[in-house]
Amino acid sequence: MPYTPHTKSDVREMLDVIGLEKESDLFNSVPAELKVGHMNLPDGLDEFTTFARFKKLAQKNDTDKVMFLGGGYYDHVVPSAVDALAGRSEFYTAYTPYQAEASQGTLQALYEYQSLICELTGMDVSNASMYDGATALAEAALMAVRISRRNKILIDAGVNPTYIEVVKTYLKFRDIEVEVIDMDADKTDFSKVEDKIDNTIAAYLFQNPNFFGTVQDFEGIVNKLHEHKALAVMSVYPISLGLIKDPGSLDVDIVTGDGQCLGNYLAFGGPTFGLIATKQAYIRNLPGRLMGKSLDKDGKELFVLTMQAREQHIRRHRATSNICSNQNLLALRSTIFMSLIGRDGLVNMAELCYNKSEYLKSELSKIDGLTICNTGATFNEFVIETTLSADDFLAKLADLGFYAGINLSNLYKDSDNKVLVSVTEKRTKEELDDLVKAIGGVL
Repeated sequence: MPYTPHTKSDVREMLDVIGLEKESDLFNSVPAELKVGHMNLPDGLDEFTTFARFKKLAQKNDTDKVMFLGGGYYDHVVPSAVDALAGRSEFYTAYTPYQAEASQGTLQALYEYQSLICELTGMDVSNASMYDGATALAEAALMAVRISRRNKILIDAGVNPTYIEVVKTYLKFRDIEVEVIDMDADKTDFSKVEDKIDNTIAAYLFQNPNFFGTVQDFEGIVNKLHEHKALAVMSVYPISLGLIKDPGSLDVDIVTGDGQCLGNYLAFGGPTFGLIATKQAYIRNLPGRLMGKSLDKDGKELFVLTMQAREQHIRRHRATSNICSNQNLLALRSTIFMSLIGRDGLVNMAELCYNKSEYLKSELSKIDGLTICNTGATFNEFVIETTLSADDFLAKLADLGFYAGINLSNLYKDSDNKVLVSVTEKRTKEELDDLVKAIGGVL
């Protein structure tokens, strides 16, 4: 390893101190039969050849199809300014600085991120981001248990199924009961939820729009929860908040979501970041990093990591969470994105998503052999059922140049013919019409 900053004399001195003859003696405790002999690796390549090799490998990726995939990860516009600003060397790190106050630019950017998330969600306080939407929801469940001092969580079956599994995993060995409440087709059955709410419940976790794209009014459920001193935890699709009432106006207690849609690309499902925001009263139970604004001894404004006594590097096993970092770079990208598009831009994006989805839904409903399964209002996703199996349906459309949706039979029972279709502002009318024509052809 010629790039290792140890000279031969440094290595010799270290070996002498620990009483070894050569570096390989460090591995004497490893049985000989477990040691790897000579590795048949090719010689290193020059820069040009390396790029050519990777370009050839990248050609195996099937990236030229028209995208109608969703389910938590979406093909939204990313302005080029996001890449340009986030790529600056001062910013280009995925990590929260530990010598935090020496990194005023990073702290200020994250402070702005927190402010924007609060404005977006209508909540009082946000942390500096979580790892993704699923872990943010799981952390919110733990937060609710700490606040309420109860150990039962209700989860709506309309929550992203991968999120539900992560929540179950987080809570499994914590003596916390988790109950998933079945839905009425694509909708939450409010009467069923109300019957489950009592003084033993820590929180009810729900998603709006739900995983099937349906939008509902949960204000009555939130009020019922508060009557029993239980918490309302809402998972959101951030772009939808350009049209839908923000969680703060519903008096929701904790808001979570996935930030991939805010200026970050699709990349095999990641990387992404999670957002979490809450009421001021619950700030000391909020997990993760918090940026604050203060004054130095000379009265100058500065930014700090604040309320660190909640965190793992200080409280260890008594911390609010095991997270001791954040998704710094991706949260920064979302800050740039939200600042660029502004309030009007978010509303415009949401309207385009909704209107294009409604157009596609209307056109697809005219095709024999296809049914729109959603019985309620939707935002930009909806479920279709066809006479073909979901596997065959999607394979035929892939051959025609479309990623037409998510195969729900991989996630739910009795869904062999069902597909979740998503539409974003990037899809043109021509692409929507082409998909309708292609589906009509395969059915």
